Amino acid sequence: MAKKTISIRIDGELVNAVEGQSILEAARASNKTIPTLCFLEGLSSVGACRLCMVEVSGVDRMLPACTTPVQDGMSVTTTSPKLARYRRITIELLLVERNHVCAVCVSNGHCELQSMATSLGVTNVRFAYNYPKLPVDLSHPRFVLDHNRCILCTRCVRVCAELEGAHVWDLTNRGIHARIISDLNQKWGEAKSCTNCGKCVQACPTGALAEKGKAIEEMVKSTENISTIMRRRGVEA
Repeated sequence: MAKKTISIRIDGELVNAVEGQSILEAARASNKTIPTLCFLEGLSSVGACRLCMVEVSGVDRMLPACTTPVQDGMSVTTTSPKLARYRRITIELLLVERNHVCAVCVSNGHCELQSMATSLGVTNVRFAYNYPKLPVDLSHPRFVLDHNRCILCTRCVRVCAELEGAHVWDLTNRGIHARIISDLNQKWGEAKSCTNCGKCVQACPTGALAEKGKAIEEMVKSTENISTIMRRRGVEA
């Protein structure tokens, strides 16, 4: 049964949307850009990064575009001084939470966090850096987990569970103490559920998950393949 087509306004422009779509999906279908880091087409949406927050008429708070469904007659604002300020602060907080030293990162020049900071005009950080002492897991024969680069987007968790079906990754603790873990907090190389497929590495938006042997600026990732597979699965289902 075909889903109902509805009309919404995005930044004043009347666009068509499909009932059940999120604001983010409707915006992208209409070639409108809403920034995000945790969203990856085909995977479930969790609203982890909070960059896609938008304003909706009649609602007194900002809403995450990736998890908020469209409603007929809805009026959405995706660009405003308030949203720009909020998104810059969000990027700054992500940068100070871990140790994102771009100059020595394998994903330098190919990092979604770095690109997002540039596009949002984040040229300096106003907050004190945490400089946490975080480990680098080198136990896997092919890949590396560097907690210093992780932004807790959980794309690795979701792609491993929803596409590979291995359920290797999860989160432990909360807030600034939250960490990505493999299996029952074992080293990645000891995780028996890992299939060594590398999908989590390709899904990672930063240098947190990378291939061994990659030098600075060499870690180029391809999320398009993941999105293509998930779309095909959706059609087959």
